Amino acid sequence: MSYVEVPGAKVPIRMWADPASVEDVAMQQLRNVATLPWIKGLAVMPDVHFGKGATVGSVIAMHGAVCPAAVGVDIGCGMSAVKTSLTANDLPGDLSRLRSKIEQAIPVGRGMHGDAVDPGRLHGFPTAGWDDFWGRFGGIAEAVRFRQERATKQMGTLGSGNHFVEFCLDSAGDVWLMLHSGSRNIGKELADFHIGQAQKLPHNQGLVDRDLAVFIADTPQMAAYRNDLFWAQEYAKFNRAIMMGLFQEVVRKEFKKARVTYEPVISCHHNYVAEERYDGMDLLVTRKGAIRAGSGDYGIIPGSMGTGSYIVKGLGNEKSFHSASHGAGRRMSRNSAKRRFSTRDLEEQTRGVECRKDSGVLDEIPAAYKPIEQVMEQQRDLVEVVAKLKQVICVKG
Repeated sequence: MSYVEVPGAKVPIRMWADPASVEDVAMQQLRNVATLPWIKGLAVMPDVHFGKGATVGSVIAMHGAVCPAAVGVDIGCGMSAVKTSLTANDLPGDLSRLRSKIEQAIPVGRGMHGDAVDPGRLHGFPTAGWDDFWGRFGGIAEAVRFRQERATKQMGTLGSGNHFVEFCLDSAGDVWLMLHSGSRNIGKELADFHIGQAQKLPHNQGLVDRDLAVFIADTPQMAAYRNDLFWAQEYAKFNRAIMMGLFQEVVRKEFKKARVTYEPVISCHHNYVAEERYDGMDLLVTRKGAIRAGSGDYGIIPGSMGTGSYIVKGLGNEKSFHSASHGAGRRMSRNSAKRRFSTRDLEEQTRGVECRKDSGVLDEIPAAYKPIEQVMEQQRDLVEVVAKLKQVICVKG
């Protein structure tokens, strides 16, 4: 489908979704965003749904301002995927051992490594900028600076909720490694701190929604936020890179005889801010639950833990600010999913996938998400499909 426009106070709301299918609370959030004095454009992805602070699946372009809640509390959350030389024929009949080895290598939930991971021992890890990155830790918000030890030990860990590590097959039977994670607790604490700072500023007191508080260009508060924001986005990028290195290490050990090789890793944020230029104007583009889909940009759009995912290439649609959806998107809350479904439903919906099937991940049941095929159909003018993947192992936090 092409987009539809819904009138907004300052800018039209361009929607790659049926407005009638969007929750009333999410539509109200979008209308509130469209009232912001600094807004220059608002695009809505087909996986749109209500989110804390700001709508998930929204792309907000502002001039001279940025809204920290519109990034989300998991700054830099995103995906990484890599195609391997393995095929379905290389896989054992019982995948439980492989899942166990992945879980041993990559801490999940609130877990962390006993000692910080040395990236120098990881094959192919992109070490450029690593020392400079940690050297800048002393310049982030003082309120979270004492968390450095935990931040170093959580580097290379999965997190919880909808984060995952997967072993996938594409339609040709080739094996892919995929994972989804962000900036862990240090990113959340930075986000919470700056959202609180923004809400205290005088220019935000008259906003229709205090969660939409912004920082304005050329102020000390904006400078501090940008510093911490871009640092946290780097943390998320390195976090995924280390996890991918650990994942590949497991695969090399488990498939020694196959002498596994890897294609270049695809990596993309889907909760972040970027400086981009449209119609001759420099804008700060906030993507919360959206990936960049500039012409030729590779991206990853995952479904739920029992369906499939897509490797895509952007078509460079300027109407969406070169963006596309970040996944299937929830169609019900976590609590609703827990009330509505049982572990038997989870077992049925994840049949054929080696994964947890207990009540602890019931809120991630596939039926709690929108059909990924429908989401992809609604954004045919935003991305082209490169590969469709189906997971055979899924590790959840």
